[in-house]
Amino acid sequence: MCGIVGAVSNRNIVPLLIEGLSRLEYRGYDSAGIAILNQSIERARAVGRVAELQLKAQGMHSQIGIGHTRWATHGGVTEQNAHPHVSPSQTDAHIAVVHNGIIENHDEQRDRLKTLGYQFYSQTDTEVIAHLVHYYYQQSRDLLVAVKQAIAELTGAYAISVIALDNPQQMVVARLGCPLLIGLGEGENFVASDVSAVLSATRKVIYLEDGDVATLQTDAVVIYDQQGEIVQRKVHMSDVSLASLELGPYSHFMQKEIHEQPRAISDTIEALIDDGAFRTELFGTQAAAILKEIDSVLILAAGTSYYAGLTAKYWLESIARIPTSVEIASEYRYRESVPNPKQLVVTISQSGETLDTMEALKHAQKLGHPHSLAICNVQESAIPRASSLVFYTRAGAEIGVASTKAFTTQLIALFVLSVTLAKERGLLADTQEQAYLTDLRQLTSSVQIALNLEPQIREWAARFGDKEHALFLGRGIHFPIAMEGALKLKEISYIHAEAYPAGELKHGPLALVDSNMPVVVIAPNDALLEKVKSNMQEVKARGGELFVFADADSHFNASEGVHVIRTPRHVGVLSPVLHVIPVQLLAYHAALLKGTDVDKPRNLAKSVTVE
Repeated sequence: MCGIVGAVSNRNIVPLLIEGLSRLEYRGYDSAGIAILNQSIERARAVGRVAELQLKAQGMHSQIGIGHTRWATHGGVTEQNAHPHVSPSQTDAHIAVVHNGIIENHDEQRDRLKTLGYQFYSQTDTEVIAHLVHYYYQQSRDLLVAVKQAIAELTGAYAISVIALDNPQQMVVARLGCPLLIGLGEGENFVASDVSAVLSATRKVIYLEDGDVATLQTDAVVIYDQQGEIVQRKVHMSDVSLASLELGPYSHFMQKEIHEQPRAISDTIEALIDDGAFRTELFGTQAAAILKEIDSVLILAAGTSYYAGLTAKYWLESIARIPTSVEIASEYRYRESVPNPKQLVVTISQSGETLDTMEALKHAQKLGHPHSLAICNVQESAIPRASSLVFYTRAGAEIGVASTKAFTTQLIALFVLSVTLAKERGLLADTQEQAYLTDLRQLTSSVQIALNLEPQIREWAARFGDKEHALFLGRGIHFPIAMEGALKLKEISYIHAEAYPAGELKHGPLALVDSNMPVVVIAPNDALLEKVKSNMQEVKARGGELFVFADADSHFNASEGVHVIRTPRHVGVLSPVLHVIPVQLLAYHAALLKGTDVDKPRNLAKSVTVE
């Protein structure tokens, strides 16, 4: 969950490292640091944001260096634990390393290295890598050989970049289980965790594959696969724009990304609308054959993506009539399950690098699941590459830690999958297919109308400013939306929030309800509306204050202790997409009142590449 950037160039790379780290700060913002080569290895490290590091790095100059922004795992948030780490000692450094991931056998390696005379100055697992590389480098004087020998001793996941004091022309990088790419320039080359870090210098990138090790020089990049053979990896032209990484007129990236949802949804459904039909080819060239074979669906995901999967279960079973189960990725791989070769394994990940989801997919494949579909927002990331089929959402770069537009575009992808499966299974009449296409075409304008409710939602948020707890209720397909609303509120405002199916209220949660516990209700006009109204009466009778997101057809009015905001119309089967917009805005404005760091909430990071 950390960010790596490095460069080998004919110009001063320190400004490039600082800019790259600022772009990567969403991946971790506990501390940041850089290491460069001159007559010695020079380091600048700082606890907190990259802006603090920038002050310390003033006047530094070099043509080769590495940088890192950290989300703490091993060891507290201190400058001593900040990357880069060096070896053999702080004052006599010959090797510098930055690392993303977790080394599972670091205790064992630490004990071994201590017996070899190495001292440890941090609590991190990364320092083990620095000392291992130094140990082998002393023997071979070949940085590539030393890195290969060192990583052979490691168990776990990593993306690393290494430089050596007496080898100022070369950088060596490696990856296993964590994202890493190489940026290709003129007279310079780069390494980074994310393309955003190198966009100001190049759009030409190579995505390294698991087990790859590479050497970077100003005029050459050489990649070795897991077997040690030189390989050619495909060069991609990134379509991410620098403008998408800037705030523009917005105060926060989360606010910007909430308001970008009409465009993100439109871009995601563009090919579908242009074709005027739900086609299996949208999921890949093998999709027609695979979708004919499957008899059920297993969805694996984490966090917000898991809630998208829970929503999709309703669509898949009601529209496609196909049995569907949804599992938290980090739990699935550690329990005994019954494999079904005819089951489609669907993984959902914004980044395509979510380690829990990646490992769950590998586990499913080892069990004997041959058919997999990745729903992802990042081209050529690890999970799509490991899957039989892929549907890329087109949300664009999402910088805010709390996912917004990535979630709504995941819902669109899952709805398209549901309808496509229904068509493949002979359950979709032509008139219904066209009706679904019409619903999708109209959704963008409906979402924009929901965004126009922001002034009313901002007024509601003022009532949450002094609250410590909140309850979210929904029924049926809107229960996962209530869960997503609770997650958004807790992760950026730090208000403790939980979600329940509204019918479960009387089975325990009602004990929590009083005038200090706001209760947010998702209540569109669907088959369960009357049931939801009854559940709301249970809250009102106990003195609870209700905040109800309804629509024009819900037919109930605001009253004492009951606040109602309506979207202008009910959008039918796509209602979950519409009703997540208000809960995103509620969380955002509540966080503003709380004075929290909206885009970088405490203890969290965007791309979760550790267990």
